[in-house]
Amino acid sequence: MIGTIVNAGAIILGSTIGILIHARLPQKISTIVFQGIGLFTLSLGISMAIKTNNFLIMIFSIVLGSIIGEILNIEALIDNLSHRLKRLVKSEDDRFTEGLLTSFLLFCMGSMTILGAIEEGLGNPPNLLLAKSLLDGFSSIALAASLGVGVAFSVVPLLLYQGGLTLFAGYLQNFFSTPIITELSATGGLLLIGLGISLLEIKKLKTINMLPSLIIVVILSYYFL
Repeated sequence: MIGTIVNAGAIILGSTIGILIHARLPQKISTIVFQGIGLFTLSLGISMAIKTNNFLIMIFSIVLGSIIGEILNIEALIDNLSHRLKRLVKSEDDRFTEGLLTSFLLFCMGSMTILGAIEEGLGNPPNLLLAKSLLDGFSSIALAASLGVGVAFSVVPLLLYQGGLTLFAGYLQNFFSTPIITELSATGGLLLIGLGISLLEIKKLKTINMLPSLIIVVILSYYFL
């Protein structure tokens, strides 16, 4: 799990720098940085989503996943967990939850997370995760400068998700075929588009409630591709 640990360390380091910058930034600078992150998220999501090879699977995944997430009200559950963590660490940051969830989605939706975790889990050098660490480290500076300390705590779900993939890589290697990873990444791109729209304050979307679509797309891709 060296790659995942380095990845988490890079995010914490970048977040620390961003938090120090955040304390010295005027509000108007924080606002424009936040808007820039929103534009980046939107463009990243579009670039990922258009790589799908099967739009029907993407549509059914996002629709069914959103229905399941809304019924379970995942957003409220995760908000409660995030608020508990905030109280546990005695943070006064009003954007703690937003920073944590936004950062986790940005850091974990790409194919590099899955491919890098499997690469390391199979005993190979964690080259992909080390490259991802560099990207996430720089991204966390900008995120923390705008969203605060919650960005640093996104390493908690990242360690669980990315670390879990690494530990179970031997079992997942044959399951996560190239078509499945492509469709999973493309559906993740749709979630990032939704996140970008929310960040830009165009419309508040319940992106977290759409997370089950990432499970649905794996199931549909496995049986129909």
